[in-house]
Amino acid sequence: MEYVYSALLLHSAGKPVDETGITSVLKAAGVAADATRVKALVAALQGVDITKAIATAALAAPAAPAPEAKKEDKKEKKEEKKEEKTVSEEEASAGLSALFG
Repeated sequence: MEYVYSALLLHSAGKPVDETGITSVLKAAGVAADATRVKALVAALQGVDITKAIATAALAAPAAPAPEAKKEDKKEKKEEKKEEKTVSEEEASAGLSALFG
């Protein structure tokens, strides 16, 4: 992922996205650059309009629900389970009478 981020950083800075630039960014970040991965990334980005790719990815990405909404859903599910587990006294005595007959 660091390799892609370095390419995006170079692109946003208006610098050429090439092997030297990516390697320099990775070294500055304290990451040991793998020359094979750098070459593969540069080759994969040849002819790609990065600005257009970013815009397309931003439009295609689904919006994540807010974390608070997830917490509320979990609370509601727990409350529903508690309600389901609650048995009235009449139901409990009816079940016991079936055992003894």
